[in-house]
Amino acid sequence: MSVNVNRNVTDVFYRYKMPRLIAKVEGKGNGIKTVIVNMSDIAKSLSRPATYPTKYFGCELGAQTQFDLPNDRYIVNGSHEAGKLQDLLDGFIKKFVLCPECDNPETNLTVYQKKQQILQNCIACGHQAIVDMRHKLTTFILKNPPEQETQNATETPGKKDKKDKSGSKSKSKSSTKGKETNDNGNGNGDVSHDASDNKKYKASRLSKDEDEDDDWGEDTSDAAVQARKEGLSHAAKNLTISDDLQKTPQERVDLFYSFVQQRKVANMLGGAEREKELMLEAERLDVRDKAPMVLLELLFDSNMLTQIKQYKSLLRRFTDGNEKAQKYLLGAFEQLVGNDHHDLLMPKTAHILKAFYEEDILDEEVIIDWDKKASKKYLSKDICKELHSKAEPFIKWLKEAEEESSDDEEDEVEVVYSDKVSTPQIQTSITNASNATSEENDEDDLNIDDI
Repeated sequence: MSVNVNRNVTDVFYRYKMPRLIAKVEGKGNGIKTVIVNMSDIAKSLSRPATYPTKYFGCELGAQTQFDLPNDRYIVNGSHEAGKLQDLLDGFIKKFVLCPECDNPETNLTVYQKKQQILQNCIACGHQAIVDMRHKLTTFILKNPPEQETQNATETPGKKDKKDKSGSKSKSKSSTKGKETNDNGNGNGDVSHDASDNKKYKASRLSKDEDEDDDWGEDTSDAAVQARKEGLSHAAKNLTISDDLQKTPQERVDLFYSFVQQRKVANMLGGAEREKELMLEAERLDVRDKAPMVLLELLFDSNMLTQIKQYKSLLRRFTDGNEKAQKYLLGAFEQLVGNDHHDLLMPKTAHILKAFYEEDILDEEVIIDWDKKASKKYLSKDICKELHSKAEPFIKWLKEAEEESSDDEEDEVEVVYSDKVSTPQIQTSITNASNATSEENDEDDLNIDDI
């Protein structure tokens, strides 16, 4: 029995199908394991090596996996129901198969070893994007590229792509008819040739889709012609990613700068969807870490305190959990305050840092680490010292707040029960002398809100 590749689609005429996952539990005790009986068939339907979804199961379940390629056995340690594995397979398909733009499964993966990145290319709409590298499976894919068996060790990703394109058309014509039978059901080919089989299957499926869509040009109305032109232009624009990734880092930063500048002029920066487009463009150009520098340069001026609140959501998309991006943001902050708007912003240094901190754009640890060493990368020595001097009240407040929080956790409260009353009385072990000392210290503390 087959199911839709994207099980969220309920259309009975949906053409992308895969076999329903069949799992068989073997062994008992500590040696129990689950064999995915038809993993190779599922993998062919997804145009991915069978090791990828198997390894994905292991990552999600925290279990070890085994690949017995000669015997076509893909194993996950432990006892797991087929229904649960099918649900996990949906997660793999969403992350590593479906196009994030059009939800079409006609995608392929290209591994860039030097950049430690995986590029997903959609054959249907032309969309290309870097796969989210936070999942553990990406490490396995980087070490085991989709076409590792056929790829020459010295061949670059760009050259490999050209070779595939030149040979796919003729191959699809010669192998379409025979290959469709195997892909739809019961073929038991040697699993060690998954990569080449996937290429043949992909070419077969493309040829079939082209035959089905032969009548797409029958509508010759002006509206239909214009719609097709716009679709082709969009696809052609997305295909420039391969060339862009070959550019130098500075050239790619310049491209992102131009992209943001155009959006700023067109007043297209507000809203979650537009922020997401900026994020995707930064990821496409592999400049996500440096993007905050571009954003601060283009979007911020002497009204920085107001603009932090205005663009906090956009900045958090790049800096949340990303220390490198936060450090680049601090570099842009130094330039704006120290060079571009010295007279207006230098006295407000502590307030600006506090705003970045309170809006969750900069983490406490990153700010304190930044203060430890006055870098002269963006500013002259004298201006750099002045900047850190102006930031000192906020840094002091930040450190003292951290110490007080730590002390509060260590304070112990002694509970004394009295027989004279029906409810317990709580007495703390803090003496009057310590209270007095605390009051004196409070008077000496700097109120950050009064800077």
